[in-house]
Amino acid sequence: MKISIRNVVVKAVLGAALLGMTPAVFAQSVCLPAPRLLTTMPMGGKAGTQVEITIAGDHLEDAAELSFSDPRLTATRKLDAAGKPEANKYVVSIPADCPVGVYEARVMTRLGMSSSRVFSVGSLTEVTQSKPNTSLATAIELPMNSVCNAVISARAVDHYSFEAKKGQRVIVDCATRGIDSKLDATVIIADAAGRDLLVERRGGVLDFIVPADGKYVIKLHELTYKGGREFYYRLGLWQQPTGTPIVRQPLTKTVNSFSWPPVGLPEKAVLVEAEPNNAGDKAQKISLPCDVAGAFFPAADVDVFEFEAKKGEEWWIEVGSERFGLPTDPSVLVQHVAKTPEGEKLTDVAEFSDIPSPVKVSSNGYAYDGPPYNAGSADVLGKLAIKEDGLHRLQLTDLFGGTRTDARNVYRLVVRKAAPDFALVAWALHMELRNGDRNALSKPLALRGGATMALEVIAIRRDGFDGDIELSMSGLPDGVTATGLKILKGQSRGLLLVSANQNAPRGLASATFVGRAEINGANVSHPVALASMAWPIPDAWGEFPAPRLMADVPVSVSGIDLAPLTIAPQGGGPFEANVGDKLTIPLFMTRRSEFSGATMELRTAGDGIERVPVFNLPLTADQSQAVIDLGALKTQPGNYMIAFYGGAVAKYRHNPEAVGVAEAIKQKAMQDVTTIEAELKKATDEAQAAATEKKAEADKLVADTTARLTAAKAALTAADAQLKQATTTAQPRDIVDIVVSEPIAIKVKAPAK
Repeated sequence: MKISIRNVVVKAVLGAALLGMTPAVFAQSVCLPAPRLLTTMPMGGKAGTQVEITIAGDHLEDAAELSFSDPRLTATRKLDAAGKPEANKYVVSIPADCPVGVYEARVMTRLGMSSSRVFSVGSLTEVTQSKPNTSLATAIELPMNSVCNAVISARAVDHYSFEAKKGQRVIVDCATRGIDSKLDATVIIADAAGRDLLVERRGGVLDFIVPADGKYVIKLHELTYKGGREFYYRLGLWQQPTGTPIVRQPLTKTVNSFSWPPVGLPEKAVLVEAEPNNAGDKAQKISLPCDVAGAFFPAADVDVFEFEAKKGEEWWIEVGSERFGLPTDPSVLVQHVAKTPEGEKLTDVAEFSDIPSPVKVSSNGYAYDGPPYNAGSADVLGKLAIKEDGLHRLQLTDLFGGTRTDARNVYRLVVRKAAPDFALVAWALHMELRNGDRNALSKPLALRGGATMALEVIAIRRDGFDGDIELSMSGLPDGVTATGLKILKGQSRGLLLVSANQNAPRGLASATFVGRAEINGANVSHPVALASMAWPIPDAWGEFPAPRLMADVPVSVSGIDLAPLTIAPQGGGPFEANVGDKLTIPLFMTRRSEFSGATMELRTAGDGIERVPVFNLPLTADQSQAVIDLGALKTQPGNYMIAFYGGAVAKYRHNPEAVGVAEAIKQKAMQDVTTIEAELKKATDEAQAAATEKKAEADKLVADTTARLTAAKAALTAADAQLKQATTTAQPRDIVDIVVSEPIAIKVKAPAK
């Protein structure tokens, strides 16, 4: 999908959008303003219908097109009685053939494409909370087989009622975190008098067998009784046949799920765990390779499998469970079993637990001693080296399952010969920009002209693969380019740089993001999953970041706003030097803002040259240079791609164009008042001198003109407030942000023989 957006101008409605912004937005001191779609109401709709939604968020000035990750979903502006678009309201069309699932919704703004918010498509009747329902007396009646879109208030309990028959199996499913809500729901099914019958406090699902005909009540509250616009939910109520598995409402995927499934794994396992298999004398016999589906059920379940293997064999064991979005922590113990006159002799061969993150993760969820994303998992991936012929016993447990009895905590156990491969995930670069900052922000790929944005790309390597991984992105808007700083042999981290030309026109595209490598002589390509924060957290002191995977890779360019600073190599490159020499790279700086401080520290990224010492770049000059000591780095001959990056404090002016627009509106309002005042004076004079037969008509003209003057003065008052707001918003503010140079090509030559 590629959309060209032209002839976009700042409109008079900009003032209304500015007035709707919260003070917290303007207080933000870390990262330049980015458009963020935070809520839609309702949060979804039924396939084959149209639904009217209202959006809200940060920096949504001049909001225009609302689009989705699936082009089958379309939206148009809602029009008022006069045929003009209503601010922040859209009509979404959901075709009947649109699959049930979660999709990304986002809106194009003055600053480019906003961050995403989940929009759910379902198959049940959709209703929306339309009145307060915080007591038993005000409970909203829900029809069976429906979904209610709602927002919970602070210190409140929402109530719903439904009718059911004895023996019916009723499912109550509250979707929250998996649709980007901050709500940790406690859901209760009660009788008609409000007495609790069944409680779920883990944000899960209730499976209820109706004990008698009659009315029942659903009570729902936030675990700690928080509330507000970000605490929304979709409450599902449906009847389900006894004995059938529960299929919950569709939810987003966790960041670490990017590494599942292994390539080529069939949708269904070849074998199914056969209980009882909880001890050695009841072990389930398997042969290698194997693919087994099972469950950590009941509480403290231990699943035991036995197989024959020969000394010197190597197998790879992988378990998927936590990556399904489940609260599990699989652990595998493999033992050699020898039969002796005294009984069995068990010798530990290998033990596997977590898949460690390939890079150090932030220790506190925000500051950059690591990213606030975790590519690792509580699942299992490791090599089993057989040391002795004979019988082996594999014991699989859930380290968190000692007291939980939940048949939905399933797993997939795969034992295979080495199949070298890799999986990739990326996110916008985070770094500790200033001591004390505690931000974990969604960073949409919304580029200002002249900006370069860096994506960290992390690899999970499978079954011994350790080769280079090349990174690329295609299908970009006009004026935007992408350059991969590859993941080197044996390493797990690379960067992809996305740059917008200063003159890049306003545009949006759904990009293709891939990593490529050579494995056993074959070229292998895999998509890169993109991760983002579900909510921007300027201060994570009291709130945990909530990252997730996105369904696509949207890239936009503003076409209006420009980056405060562009750092580019002079002459383009590549820059050449011999092995062991010092390489000087001339840099050109385009400054579009003033800065706090005279210099900024720059680090180096890419292609094994990260060990360049930090150096200072002047913020008051147009030119500078970087010197790289290739001898000290022991850089070998070859072609390299690098970039410089660091933090700078810009005196950023947000939307200064709005001041000119507001001034023009105020000037027009003042002229209208002056003109109408003159008309009123003339009409009053004429009414006083009018003949008797003309008196009524003259008095009516005075009354009409007086009403017009009242409206004009009200418009002038509103225009004056709009100008003051726009002027305040456009005042320079110190904002610290990551500045990344354009990519720089280097060629290191071998000395002449």
